[in-house]
Amino acid sequence: MDRVQQWWQQMNGSQDWVIQVFVVVFLTLLANYIARKFYDRLEIQFAKTQNLWDDAFLWAVRKPSRAFMLVVGTRIVAEIMEPLMEESFAALIRPVFVVLVISVVLWFLIRMISKAEELLKTPGYTQEPLDETTVTAMAKLLRLSVLITGGLVIAQSMGISISGVLAFGGIGGIAVGFAAKDLLANFFGGLMVYLDRPFSVGDWVRSPDRSIEGTVEHIGWRLTIIRTFDKRPLYVPNSTFTSIALENPSRMTHRRIYETMGVRYDDVNRLPAIVAAVKAMLAEHPEIDHNQTMIVNFNQYGASSLDFFVYCMTITTNWVKYHEVKQDVLFKISEIVQQHGAEFAFPTRTLHVINDAAQNSDSRIEDPA
Repeated sequence: MDRVQQWWQQMNGSQDWVIQVFVVVFLTLLANYIARKFYDRLEIQFAKTQNLWDDAFLWAVRKPSRAFMLVVGTRIVAEIMEPLMEESFAALIRPVFVVLVISVVLWFLIRMISKAEELLKTPGYTQEPLDETTVTAMAKLLRLSVLITGGLVIAQSMGISISGVLAFGGIGGIAVGFAAKDLLANFFGGLMVYLDRPFSVGDWVRSPDRSIEGTVEHIGWRLTIIRTFDKRPLYVPNSTFTSIALENPSRMTHRRIYETMGVRYDDVNRLPAIVAAVKAMLAEHPEIDHNQTMIVNFNQYGASSLDFFVYCMTITTNWVKYHEVKQDVLFKISEIVQQHGAEFAFPTRTLHVINDAAQNSDSRIEDPA
């Protein structure tokens, strides 16, 4: 009760602080309102052009800058009212203000990184499309670096020795490393995926060593999500990719047509013309890459056919389009075989029966009487 009376007497003794606080609060809110209107107009101007860093900076600075104005206004109000506060409470003002300022700066940096990451993935903001996996990895590393640095600065501002924290972290890191070696293996496996980029989000991957095949949906720090072709999610720990061979068919430059066909032995005289016609057809086909290896040759004498093979590369790598091109090539080969009066062979067996030229004569054996 005595403290309340003492505070009331101090307040009656000096009424200037009320006016000062009112002015500071009014100016803070006014500056906040003006800043909001200024950012709205600036956004209209920036919308006329697609500039990555302007848009990212405007989006990142909008809320943190207004929050910073409120923090500064609160700090000024606290200084005005500091004589009316207890010493223990007044001593907390400066550390709390420093923590709030650092938090606002961290908020701005994280928003800046996140918006830049989003815009880098958006078509039209970069002249050349950037790899989504690389952008995501760099954004994660930058955000992690900002948070760690901000945490150390806040700890230093609160009087905590950073050297002690780092020393404790070094000793604790050894214990954590032994206790969570699998987690760390997955973390570094994910880091190697981000650095080496054997695959990206959206790629079709498969492994001849493991039963892994599907489309990459997400690459995390601990595991990668792959959607199999029967639409089931497959969760693969990142450490797996450091010990297996992985194939990325999405990065193939061509698709191969490699087929063997056989005609009858009766059509051996027609086979050279068939091979030449098929080769000419492939040389004129618009979907076959003529700069790649292209072979059409008689290959072997089969059990029931004279076999020739076709080897060429399609321009397209699309799975559906490739099969359409392959179907067209096979149909044209069938037409060429028919045009030359030949037929495709199928398994047959010819039996040669050899008859004796001389037949055994009948002999009668008479029973002597």
